[in-house]
Amino acid sequence: MIIVLKPECTKEQLQSFKDQLTSDYGVKVNIWEGVHSTVLGLIGDTTAIDIDYIKAQDIVDEVRRVQEPYKKANRKFHPENTVIELSNGLKIGDGSLTIMAGPCSVESSEQICEIARDVKASGAQILRGGAFKPRTSPYAFQGLKAEGLDLLKEARKETGLPIVTEIMRVSHIDMFENVDIIQVGARNMQNFELLKELGKTKKPILLKRGLSSTIEELLMSAEYIMAGGNDNVILCERGIRTFETYTRNTLDLSAVPVLKSLSHLPVVVDPSHGTGKSSLVESMSMAAVAAGADGLIIEVHNNPKKALSDGAQSLTPKQFDHVAKSVFGLKNYLNSQANK
Repeated sequence: MIIVLKPECTKEQLQSFKDQLTSDYGVKVNIWEGVHSTVLGLIGDTTAIDIDYIKAQDIVDEVRRVQEPYKKANRKFHPENTVIELSNGLKIGDGSLTIMAGPCSVESSEQICEIARDVKASGAQILRGGAFKPRTSPYAFQGLKAEGLDLLKEARKETGLPIVTEIMRVSHIDMFENVDIIQVGARNMQNFELLKELGKTKKPILLKRGLSSTIEELLMSAEYIMAGGNDNVILCERGIRTFETYTRNTLDLSAVPVLKSLSHLPVVVDPSHGTGKSSLVESMSMAAVAAGADGLIIEVHNNPKKALSDGAQSLTPKQFDHVAKSVFGLKNYLNSQANK
């Protein structure tokens, strides 16, 4: 249940009302204070609460029951967009466009530092790179692991770009203490024990949609993280598995406006994994921006033909430069039209 309070409600009235709800009904009350209104989110058994009685209170503007099982990730509880701020001041979800770019796998110091310099020069604000790589085949390259993390940090030191990289298991959390954004991959989206532990951190979490997961399942996974106390969640649409085999996955761009309507969390799109073809990355990136995405995560490699993983979907630095210019240009145009 959510209760929207009137703008003139004082802090004393708010505290008194919260205490009354807790003592009378035994529910937990979360408070979200926005610019124009204050929203109370009641979590627990609300069946015994008399809505008419609540509506009759002088400070109450509106009361609604929430049917969705996700509460903290729900826009009804948190009407205003969540903005994730990194340690360097970069904001994700504030209306600007954030691009995360880099190789699927970190392969060497020279490789990751060169790509980091190139993508930064083209406008990327965050460096992506896989240190731990979950692969379909046990014989495929599995990543440099801890060494890969060190190389990402080396590239960050050289370029100043924050880093985002994927975690595989709970026991690795301490190794990710100095990572700016922890990525939970599609295969781990419903690794609930991992999500619970990440909820105890304050790190921004990039949560990718599972290969065959529904939008509600994605939001419920975000709820696991947020229920643990970490509200810094970024949702990522990276394509789902359908009957179509021409592309690696089917990039569900309709998920962007759907997620934006259901949740207050930022939404980014991965057109590289979503299509599996470098030739489709630009058009899908443009479409994602037009659909309202807060950011993109794009794979870039300085020699895709020799990449140790996912070379077919990786852009060259020159191709990425062209895509970055195109999407930033589109974003600036859309913002100018919205401000008219």
